[in-house]
Amino acid sequence: MPRKPWDIDFTAEPAEVAALRRIMRLHLGVWGLHHLVDEAQLCVSELVSNVITHVGSGTPATLAVSLENKHLRIEVHDPDTRALPTLRDADTDAEEGRGMALVDAVTDRWGVLLCPDRKITWCELATRLDKADGHAQASSVMRAETLPAHYAVAERPHGGAGVSRLTSTVREETVIAAITDFLHWFRAHGRDADDMLDRAQMRFEVETAAHAGCYEASASDC
Repeated sequence: MPRKPWDIDFTAEPAEVAALRRIMRLHLGVWGLHHLVDEAQLCVSELVSNVITHVGSGTPATLAVSLENKHLRIEVHDPDTRALPTLRDADTDAEEGRGMALVDAVTDRWGVLLCPDRKITWCELATRLDKADGHAQASSVMRAETLPAHYAVAERPHGGAGVSRLTSTVREETVIAAITDFLHWFRAHGRDADDMLDRAQMRFEVETAAHAGCYEASASDC
């Protein structure tokens, strides 16, 4: 999935914040990063609000978004190299600096770059991508990924060498063995194995449909 960097020029005014949030939501939907929408929108709101508050309403600015390795990078460029972001505890009564405290709380890292003609305030969010053009791993998939290694270890009761990298065929057979063990577990606890499979299939279809509908909802907001 290609995820090319993009940027958009805007005027730093309160009315622009909602539009920039919608644009961010749409792009993350296209990129398959639905799980980052809330945090990314918060970062956009706070970085733009920081320009409005400390540089001035009406300031020409730029929002730039890209993928840096496995992180989503959000940048806001403005022409004032003197008004630097401040960081205060989000629980304090002081309004100034609380926005950056929120950014600090939800991101992996953030900072400021000073250039001769502009300031760049940036932050980065972990994407859960295996690579920049790969797919984001849902939590359910990440949990399932741990099973083959555990089963490989279980097949070495006396320890031995570490688990070698499993081939695709071996991983498939290992996962099938895990599913079979769960069916045995259900039967041992008085449950009907076929009924459990049907329930699992229904839940899988519901979750798949909900994920597919996420992009539609994102696009309709714009």
